[in-house]
Amino acid sequence: MSVDSRQVAAGLLEAVPFARTLGIEFVEVAPEAEGGVRAVVRLPDAPEHRNHVGGPHAGAMFTLGETASGAVVLAAFGHVLDRAVPLAVTATIAYQKMALGPVLATARLACTPAEVLAELDAGRRPEFPVEVEIGTEDGVTTSTMTVTWTLRPNR
Repeated sequence: MSVDSRQVAAGLLEAVPFARTLGIEFVEVAPEAEGGVRAVVRLPDAPEHRNHVGGPHAGAMFTLGETASGAVVLAAFGHVLDRAVPLAVTATIAYQKMALGPVLATARLACTPAEVLAELDAGRRPEFPVEVEIGTEDGVTTSTMTVTWTLRPNR
């Protein structure tokens, strides 16, 4: 699978203006084994992103994680957008430590794209998890997140 990270970033920022509002940056969108995809996005450190204790606001961290997961979905399934719409179904996040400074979110599919596409091809509405690790630029994990996505078939 070939992934054009600039195209994924542009498409996602066009579809989700709120990610632009926060200044989310796309560091990497790259293929992995078995057709998987990894996306890394960055939330710059800015006073307007901070909470009452000086770290990034929980809402900004959530948006960062969801954006990373959306980049994975767009990269893995962008070629089927003519027949299905990707939608986030559920999301859970565990805030484990306070982050300081810029924050990175790294997202990966928790299954293979082939499994998801087989369900879609069978006429079903697949649901699949994207796992996200959020942390500091020096590699300290501060939060983990799972976003469950679906591909809603166009009818």
